[in-house]
Amino acid sequence: METARGLAGLTSSHEPLFVVVGVFDGLHLGHVYLLEHLVREAAARGARPTVITFDHHPDEVLTGSAPPLLCDPAERVRRLAEAGVAATVIVHFDMRLRETTYEAFVGQVAERAPIAGFLMTPDAAFGFQRAGTPEALAELGRTRGFEVVVVPPFELDGRPVRSSDVRAGDVETAARLLGRPHAVVGEATPADGGTTVRFDLPVALPPDGEYPTIVDGTERAARVEDGGVRVPGIATFGKTRVE
Repeated sequence: METARGLAGLTSSHEPLFVVVGVFDGLHLGHVYLLEHLVREAAARGARPTVITFDHHPDEVLTGSAPPLLCDPAERVRRLAEAGVAATVIVHFDMRLRETTYEAFVGQVAERAPIAGFLMTPDAAFGFQRAGTPEALAELGRTRGFEVVVVPPFELDGRPVRSSDVRAGDVETAARLLGRPHAVVGEATPADGGTTVRFDLPVALPPDGEYPTIVDGTERAARVEDGGVRVPGIATFGKTRVE
C-alpha cells in the first residue's frame, strides 16, 4: 500500500482514485464495512481504493478538544492495508485545512490523479463548514466527471457503530464493536521498580483494572489506574501493547 504524507505526497498517476475521507479511528466494524464497499466500488471502476485520513483528530482544531484515540496511528495504517486499501493519504488537519472548501480540496486531489468517485454515508461531509455533503459532491461530480456512491451506515443491534460508542463502552462492548479486543500501544519506560507506559497522543484506556500486556514480546500483567498504565516488577524500554 502506498502511504503518503499530505496530498502532495500522493504519487501522480493516470490510474483513477476511488476515495473515502474519514478519521477511521479504531477501525471498528463500521469502518471495515465501509472499506469493503470502497474496495468493491473501486474494482468495478478500475480505480485505486484510496483513504484520505488525518494525522490527529480534527476535533482538536474544530472544537479545541479531541477524543482519545482508539488505535495507534501505525496500527491504523496497517489495518487499512490489510483491508485492501491501495493508497492512504495522511493529511495534517490545521486551520488552513479547516477553511478549505470541498471544491478546493477535491481540486487538490485531482491534481495528483484523476478521480473516479467518492464513497460516503448519508451523514458524511467534509470541507469548510461541512458543506461537502453527498448531494454537493454529486453535483460537483457531474461537472468534473466523477461519481458519488452513498452507502447506509453499518448497524449492529439496530444501531450504527461509531467510535464514540467504542470509547463509552466497557471492554466487552468495545471488543464487540471493534470485532477484536481493544488494545493500545505505548512506550515502556522504567520507573519506581516497574515500568510506566507512556503514549505520544491521548489514547482511550480501558477502565481501571488489570490487563494482559505484551512487553518486549513477553506477556505481563499491567495495571490501569488513575488514567495511567503501570507494569509492576520489571523495568524495560520499548513498545508495549496493552489489551
